[in-house]
Order: sequence, then C-alpha cells, then structure tokens
Amino acid sequence: MFLEGVGPRVFAHRGLSLTAPENTLLAFCHALAAGATHIETDVHATGDGIAVLSHDADHDVAGTRVRLDQLTMGELRRIGLGKGQSFVSLREGLDAFPEARFNIDVKSTAAIEATAAAIRDAGAVDRVLITSFSETRRRRTAGLLPGVATSASASVLMRAVLAAELGVAAPIRHALKGFAAVQVPESVRFLRILTPRFIRGMHAAAVEVHVWTINDPESMIRLLDLGIDGLVTDRCDLAVALIAART
Repeated sequence: MFLEGVGPRVFAHRGLSLTAPENTLLAFCHALAAGATHIETDVHATGDGIAVLSHDADHDVAGTRVRLDQLTMGELRRIGLGKGQSFVSLREGLDAFPEARFNIDVKSTAAIEATAAAIRDAGAVDRVLITSFSETRRRRTAGLLPGVATSASASVLMRAVLAAELGVAAPIRHALKGFAAVQVPESVRFLRILTPRFIRGMHAAAVEVHVWTINDPESMIRLLDLGIDGLVTDRCDLAVALIAART
C-alpha cells in the first residue's frame, strides 16, 4: 500500500513548514491539504521509550540544549515549538492521519523498538516505509515489522550505485532484493549518483527512485523528465501543482 497508485510521488519533507514548525501535526496537516500523500519524518526515542518525531537528537530549552532521550514524552509535549505546536509521538502522528503514508527515518538505536511498537500499535505496517542511514538500524527495525516496505541504507545503496554504473544487472538485483525504493540525493561530494544509467538500473531491479531534497520547480521538472518516481521536498505544494500540470 505504501507505494500503491500511480506516481510520481510527492514526499512532504517533515511536512509543509512554510507556516508551521516542521515535524508537527500542523505541518503534516498543511502538507496533506496541499495534496501530498506521503509524509517524510524522523524518529528518535524519548527517555521513557516513546518514538518521538524530530530530526535533531536535541532541542533548545530555555537556552540550554537538551537531549530528547533525557526527557519523557510528557515533558516534551510541554515544550512549545510555535503556532500552538509541540513535540508529537509517532503513534499520535499515525493515528491523526490514518489515510496518510509515512516515510520514517529511524535516527537512533534507541528508537528501533519504540518505532516498531508505535507502528504495530497503530496497525500501520502497510502504510509506512522504514529507512535509515544505518543498515543495522534499518534491518533491525524492519525485522520487527514483517512485510514492511524499506528503502536502501547508505552501504547498500553504494553497492547498487557501483553496479549500476558498471551496467551489471545481477549485482543490482542482489543488492536491492527486498527493497521497495532507493532514496538518494543527486550527488554526494564529487560522486554523482543520479544518472540515467542509475535510474535504468534501479527500475530494472523493480525499485523506485526517490530524490531528496528538491525545492525549486526547475529541478523538479528536470528530475521528473529523467524518469524518477518521487520527489522528497520542503515544497510539496509546488511539487503537487507541477505534477498535476504535467498530466
């Protein structure tokens, strides 16, 4: 279900935060109202073992940087983030938007079990995708959620990139077996990842290509013309409108 339907897909990066704090219910509400069907978000664990939505591992509280894993979920809820918003748990986000699909980046080892528990409790395994820079975190989280969609971690992705550039199909299929997608920047330092050959290789392995973080319309058009399957963007409002105008 996570990748059900016809693309290209629009992933609202931390929601739509033009007038709302990122990774909050208001930002997600704005993204879905703009037409995005996929929410991209990040998960850490609180001190009491709850999966909380936040890109950063710490937050400024009264001028002091405090780690999220040193506070309980109840304490985090009392911290104002602006626009009447506060920290929200993954379970609350899943429950608040039962039709939305969530692309979840597991940011810490402590968040693995908390993330899996929230997804199971919300009955949301079929509408989430698990990803992580760390292959260990990705694999362990996915192992707790049989059947969940996942995208390739950095180490797996680099093997696929090298195989794609060599034009060798079998290693690509082997590296990406069981993955639903690769989610990549256009380049990393001096290495260009997103090439026509790379996209062809991923599609030959039946894996979607999602590119982050793309915010200007010209880049969106260029990438869509290359044949990518999804845009991860801070401007889902622009991406939705642009894709609609192309159909």
